[in-house]
Amino acid sequence: MIALTEPAKNCIGLFINPLAGKGKAIKIAAAVKQRLQAESMHFTTFDEWPVNFPAVTEAWIIGGDGTLNYFINFYKEITAPLAIFKGGTGNDFAWKLYSNSTLQDQLDKVLSVTAKRVDAGLCNGKFYLNSVGVGFDGEVLQSMGSIRFMGGHFGYLWVVIKKIFSFREYNFTIKLAQETLQDKYLIVAVNNSSRTGGGFMVSPKASVSDGLLDMILCKKLGILKRLKVLPVIEKGKH
Repeated sequence: MIALTEPAKNCIGLFINPLAGKGKAIKIAAAVKQRLQAESMHFTTFDEWPVNFPAVTEAWIIGGDGTLNYFINFYKEITAPLAIFKGGTGNDFAWKLYSNSTLQDQLDKVLSVTAKRVDAGLCNGKFYLNSVGVGFDGEVLQSMGSIRFMGGHFGYLWVVIKKIFSFREYNFTIKLAQETLQDKYLIVAVNNSSRTGGGFMVSPKASVSDGLLDMILCKKLGILKRLKVLPVIEKGKH
């Protein structure tokens, strides 16, 4: 057993969210530990995260997008490289980094490549890596309980379809550098990455390393039009 109670030189910290993915994160953590033991690498596990960032040289986060968001705001000042493993419901940011790689393929990559910088957004004093959405997006995310219960992309899709029939657009005032927009919008999203909602390609051209955020605006739509554009947005064809 190579897991340590005290971090050592070149020690990897495994930050696990035991609640993520209805136990999925725990299973992934077990496989990650097994691989690190096989590689004779030092690591220490954190099921309960310390208030101060421990003396580890890398942080491997095992959970979903919510876990990652919590981590980067809980430990705002750290400079250690991060890796995120798909242990949550949507796993959209991990998908952006590693696509559909298997766990072992991702471990091969994380163990062999040099860390690269990615962009982050700032909203109400908090960092985010994937997306910020208000209006329709916010209403959907308020139903996270239902999404987690049903799981992944299907859960998101079910809630989205329900909201299509009930959501009413809000009035927004959007101040940009050169102009001010004022209208009723169904969607106002400012995204760093291309995928949200466990598989919806809301901002398909977004890059996490171009120094830019992508704004997506959708004006008021009737119910039939919403149903028509849903599969288009899901596939990123808009």
